[in-house]
Amino acid sequence: VQLVESGGGLVEAGGSLNLSCVGSRIIFGRNVMAWFRRAPGKQRELVARISSSGITNYVDSVKGRFTISRDNPKNTLYLQMNSLEPEDTGVYYCNAADRLERSGADYPYSYWGQGTQVTVSS
Repeated sequence: VQLVESGGGLVEAGGSLNLSCVGSRIIFGRNVMAWFRRAPGKQRELVARISSSGITNYVDSVKGRFTISRDNPKNTLYLQMNSLEPEDTGVYYCNAADRLERSGADYPYSYWGQGTQVTVSS
């Protein structure tokens, strides 16, 4: 299984970015997909998750600003990020798990991409 993120970059506060995660050798539709991030000096945290049936949940700090979505035939996960804040800065990781209980678990219980850097300047 391979997950490859893209779409990160440097943006001013208030700006937008759209992250993508393309998977190979994995059936997206059967997996719980999620975005995690690791901010400088902090532990990795869940940003948003989408179940195989399309149910979504978000960390409180991004509700109303971020939208997670998936395109199963294209094996692609997205994270639309609007109204970005400096506190959103970090490395964003795509994660895939075959069941909710394994979402965010270390490999081999779930799969991780290599991450994409998001930097929001004030």
